[in-house]
Amino acid sequence: MTQQIEALRYARLLDWGARIGVLALVLSFAAYVFGVLPPHVPLEQLPTVWNLPVAAYLHHTATPTGWGWLALAHKGDLSGLIGIALLAGCSLPPLLGLIPLYLKRRDYTYAVMCMVVIAVLALAASGVLAGGH
Repeated sequence: MTQQIEALRYARLLDWGARIGVLALVLSFAAYVFGVLPPHVPLEQLPTVWNLPVAAYLHHTATPTGWGWLALAHKGDLSGLIGIALLAGCSLPPLLGLIPLYLKRRDYTYAVMCMVVIAVLALAASGVLAGGH
C-alpha cells in the first residue's frame, strides 16, 4: 500500500514541527534549571505567590496574560512557553505545505479546507475569541 504524497508531506512536516517543539521545551527547561536564564518570578518568592488566586498572582508578579509572555520569553520560567507554542502551532506548516499540492492537482475543495483550518487556528491563537477574561 502506497501513501499519497499529501499524507507523506503532512507527516514529515508535522514530525519536524513536533521535534523542534520538544527540543525547545527541553532546552528551555535546562536553561531554567541550570540558571542560564534568570526567572521572572524568583524561586524564593514562589511559596508566597503559589496560593494566590490567578488574578492576584498575575498582578503581584507582573506576569502578562495572552501573548504578553513573548516579551518575557527570555526569562527561564516563561521560556518553556516557546516550546508549548511551537507544539500548539506545529500543524500550521503541514497545512500550508498541502495547499500547493492540492492547487497543482486542481483539488480546490481540499485547498480551501486547509485554508479554512489555518484561518480558524490563527483566529483562535490571536486571542480575539477569548471570552470572559
